[in-house]
Amino acid sequence: MGHANRNKLVFTVKDKCRVCYTCVRECPVKTIKIINGQAEVLSERCIGCGNCVNVCSQKAKVYFDSKQLVTHMLTNEKKVIAVLAPSFPADFTDIKDYKVLIGMIKHLGFYKVMDVAFGADLVASKYKEIIEPNNGKSYISSDCPAIVFYIEHFHPELVSNLAPIASPMVAIARVARKKYGNDIKVVFIGPCVAKKAESNEIDEALTFSELKELFVNAGIDDKSVIPSEFDPPLSGKGAIFPVSRGLLQTVNKTDDIIGGEVIVASGKNNFKEAIKEFENNEIANSHLELLCCNGCIMGPGMSEKNKLFFKRSQISKYVNTKLQNLDRIQWEKDLNEFSKINLKQTFSNLDRRLEIPDTIEIENALLKLGKVKPSDHLNCGACGYDTCIEHAIAVIHGSAEDEMCLPYSIEKLHNSINDLNLSNEKLASARQALKQSEKLAHMGQLSAGIAHELNNPLGVITMYSNLVMEELKKDDPLLKDLELIVEQSARCKKIVGGLLNFARKNQVRINEAHILDFAKRSLESVVIPENIKANIVSDLLDPFVMIDTDQMMQVFTNLEKNAIEAMPDGGELIIKISGNENFFEVQFSDTGYGISEENMEKLFTPFFTTKESGKGTGLGLPLVYGIIKMHNGKIDVKSNNDIQKGKTGTTFILTIPRIN
Repeated sequence: MGHANRNKLVFTVKDKCRVCYTCVRECPVKTIKIINGQAEVLSERCIGCGNCVNVCSQKAKVYFDSKQLVTHMLTNEKKVIAVLAPSFPADFTDIKDYKVLIGMIKHLGFYKVMDVAFGADLVASKYKEIIEPNNGKSYISSDCPAIVFYIEHFHPELVSNLAPIASPMVAIARVARKKYGNDIKVVFIGPCVAKKAESNEIDEALTFSELKELFVNAGIDDKSVIPSEFDPPLSGKGAIFPVSRGLLQTVNKTDDIIGGEVIVASGKNNFKEAIKEFENNEIANSHLELLCCNGCIMGPGMSEKNKLFFKRSQISKYVNTKLQNLDRIQWEKDLNEFSKINLKQTFSNLDRRLEIPDTIEIENALLKLGKVKPSDHLNCGACGYDTCIEHAIAVIHGSAEDEMCLPYSIEKLHNSINDLNLSNEKLASARQALKQSEKLAHMGQLSAGIAHELNNPLGVITMYSNLVMEELKKDDPLLKDLELIVEQSARCKKIVGGLLNFARKNQVRINEAHILDFAKRSLESVVIPENIKANIVSDLLDPFVMIDTDQMMQVFTNLEKNAIEAMPDGGELIIKISGNENFFEVQFSDTGYGISEENMEKLFTPFFTTKESGKGTGLGLPLVYGIIKMHNGKIDVKSNNDIQKGKTGTTFILTIPRIN
């Protein structure tokens, strides 16, 4: 079969492609390759069906535009003949008289306008000759170029089953050259994109949409032309050819389910299934009439994309009117005259099938898509492929991407969101820690200055108060006042000592310690009321850790005292020790009244306390924070004080490296 030289029939307008995979889904041969989020048509495997053009809502898929070439031909050639496909009544519905349309086409500059339906009449008689004899040979109709390309490229074993008959378009081109000479140029006008690449016997091919654009560009409408009849020979029943079962009706056959002589299938899924069953000898005794589209009236070159049954009715009206006015004698005479034309056609094995990957490759590709077990194969079709295995094979061949799998992409998105949330949490925590460190550094400098300035006068007050107390008699009324001064001076000294401890950035003195025994000693260092239970739980395999025991004892006892004070009505204190070879973790959990949300951010701020006046300095937790940081560790707090729901309690979590 002589294919016209068209490197690309269909291609993508990249800035319009939204990567919805609709074109992949609708392509019967999956010749769409997703590259960097763009759906590219692989022209070497494209059968020109134009399904992708029909379904692309963004107009990102377009077919080869022949308008400029045809315009140039009309300008420079004397005899350019238009051959009009019989599906035209389904697209030019606003033109009531077909002769007006012929007049409009001639007004563009065409020398003659011939009816492809006469070619269908000739072809139908040839089909009848090969279908009726029961010689054991089954044929597949060859009038649809997309079907022919599909078989040549993807089922080359069936090439010999293609009916060796030219299509109506090629047939009418041969008639035109016999009648009007070999120096003519032939332009096909119809609904089909694949016709642009079907045969070298056609010089150019226009779609109905392109023809309408030419009319607009030339300022031609149905009111500005003289109506004209088709140039002879005129057609008969072949005008019904463009609808599904049109070939059968032309040869007075039916797809009788009882006889099963001819099977009709149209549309991308049906024709593929018919060919598959034919190849598997399941319907090998039947002839196949196949159309890639749902009848030629639904071709991608139609300007009206929908309204199937309306289009069928328009074809029926046109054919009925045509047959009523048909000059049957002249028609039969023309049939006899041109039946001697050679209508044979040959086809080629143009195998373009891709090698099927081995099972291991497919399984590995499926694993990357998260398809671990059969139940993971949802076969949802969102990627454009019917099954997960087909998608995996396409990924291996490089024509699909992993991200086309919707469940995979959703899972990946969820993981990314979780990772992002985790990163945000870590960043927020790091910011808070930095903020806290800066705050503590400033407070430490201030505290050191205050403590230094207060230490000397406090020492004088304490010393002279004690000296005066020693000189007074026991019944002296001033004794109680002096005792209060001494007591408050001691309290001030304690506060100053806390300030110095907080401000002092001592180097830790690391020693090996048995952390479980260390925790037990810390509990022995605090007073635990009878209404509070204290327990230590440990699952640490190696209990020996490296810590500054003196400073860490301050940490443990501070947290234990806070926990005890948070449970005035009794409760439970649990110290849980765990870890691994790199870190050890100590949790101090109480069942106390908890910490309110507004106080959580202030916990480690110096001098902040929720205790009654005189009972807390607000330096305990900042001191704990500083010591843990000097151990290169971190401290976290979890708390709940929802008393109404009975959810209260606080947990301080210390995480410290085993080696500092």
